This record gives sequence, C-alpha cells and structure tokens, in this order.
Amino acid sequence: MFGWFKKKPARLQPESKWVVDGTGDQIAVSDDDGHRRSIAKRDLYGVAIETNDSGPWGADLWWLLYSADKKLACAFPQGAAGETAMIEFLFALPGFDHAEMTLAMRSTDNATFMLWQKAPDSTA
Repeated sequence: MFGWFKKKPARLQPESKWVVDGTGDQIAVSDDDGHRRSIAKRDLYGVAIETNDSGPWGADLWWLLYSADKKLACAFPQGAAGETAMIEFLFALPGFDHAEMTLAMRSTDNATFMLWQKAPDSTA
C-alpha cells in the first residue's frame, strides 16, 4: 500500500563520480571513467581554479593541481567525492589566496584563477 509514495533514490551528479583523495603523501584523482592521476604532495607546485560558462548544467568549476614542471598533474570538478577534505588541505597551504578563490567561485566566465604557488625555497 502507498507504493507510489516511496522516495526515489537520489541520482548522482556527474561531478560526484569523480573521486579525489589526499590522504597520505599523495593526491590522487579518479575520473568518472576510472582513470587515475596523482601527484606527491611534496611535488605540488601550484593550485588554480578554472571556471567556464557551462553551468548550471555542466561542470563549471575545476580545481587544477600543477607539478614543479608547471604541467597539469591532476584536476577535479567542484562536487567531486572527497572534495571537502582536499579543499581543507589546499586552504592550509602557506600563502593560499582566499580572496582570489572567492572571485573564482563567483565567476561565470571562462577564466583561470591562480590560488597558490610553492615558494622557491618552500617544502610545503
């Protein structure tokens, strides 16, 4: 009885099919197809946010993590599983630019916002 009243299971958003894990010494990202990319935390050189005009239907905010050779090491969309813990780690980086992050979060344009770069003599 009242079978019509059953709550439908929540559908996963495409972004939540991505998984980011920053436990231990590595940052690892698995995309929605299961492909995995990683970087050692000690090798993290830069953090940026890239925004685009595909929202609200597309993934319009991406976290970009760069290696020392200034190449993209891994990226994940806002809403990825594990994002909250990863962002807490990124916020704790010395010199992380919270004001620039706020600008990025408000952006609906195609733009890139540099939030952090490792200082030349830093071990962070």
